[in-house]
Amino acid sequence: MKISDVRAHHIRIPYDAGVASFRQGASSIAALDIVLVEVTTDTGLTGWGDAFSYVCPRTTLSAINEMIAPQARGQEVPDVAGIPAFMEQIQRNLHLFGRYGITMFAISGLDIALWDLATRAEGKPLHALLGTPKRERIPAYASLLRIGAPDLVAGECSTAMGQGYRAIKLHETTTAPVHAARQAIGDGIPLMVDLNCPLDGATAIAFAQTCREAKPLFLEEPVWPPEDFATLARVRKEGGLGVAAGENACTVHQFRQMMDASAVSHAQPSVTKVGGITEYLKVVALADERGVRLAPHSPKFGPGLLATLHLLSLRDDSHLRRGCST
Repeated sequence: MKISDVRAHHIRIPYDAGVASFRQGASSIAALDIVLVEVTTDTGLTGWGDAFSYVCPRTTLSAINEMIAPQARGQEVPDVAGIPAFMEQIQRNLHLFGRYGITMFAISGLDIALWDLATRAEGKPLHALLGTPKRERIPAYASLLRIGAPDLVAGECSTAMGQGYRAIKLHETTTAPVHAARQAIGDGIPLMVDLNCPLDGATAIAFAQTCREAKPLFLEEPVWPPEDFATLARVRKEGGLGVAAGENACTVHQFRQMMDASAVSHAQPSVTKVGGITEYLKVVALADERGVRLAPHSPKFGPGLLATLHLLSLRDDSHLRRGCST
């Protein structure tokens, strides 16, 4: 069986509740943009992948069409055992474009599609190709937008709890909303704070120390730049809280650097960014070896989310991807 074609499809889903509260440059984000990767074969089987695109779908789409498709067309479709070597060669062939960002997003989409093809060829779901599921249900956490006002944050937390969520993630960069959230949800409910890389080391340490009484499970990406693992390690040590990172990391090699620095308590690989399912599995093996917990990143809807759910079913110690409650 050979790969006859690789095509990228841009799917745009407008938000029905107005623009999002965050901005990219001068523009508010008004739609969910997804780039699907379709891999067809000469036998009629088709596999679907998912490449991270956020606000640059046409760029990711071009990377797939111009870089990925020529590498894959005409190649034999690898079986399960052959996917890692196949993807390693793709990475090697494209390394001059960088092993980060759009290049790896496009590679991720191809990898996910190849695993989808493997499931169809074998007639088994993804989790069955990789192991034995340890759970049938996976809890979701409510991932709130950045709100700012403590009373509004408390209200949204209460709403999420009323909808059945039993864990909350905030996207706040000041400490008052964090304490307001804890007061609203009570003790015993996991609370996470995603800062999205805004702070220097000293400010992040002070933020962590001020938040201690609210007992967040972790601070996510508190420092800029996100690849400053030495500073991230200082925040973890001196701030006295868990630290999560990895949604902006690509390949297992960056995660190894992160863990070598003792920068994180929770690793957050994203199958649509890190290099696909193949690279994600390498990160999981490394995290298990180093005693780092797993909190995978999966912010979109599509093959990437479905793959993440299958992968999480194989573990009983992972925190889940976000469930939106806004």
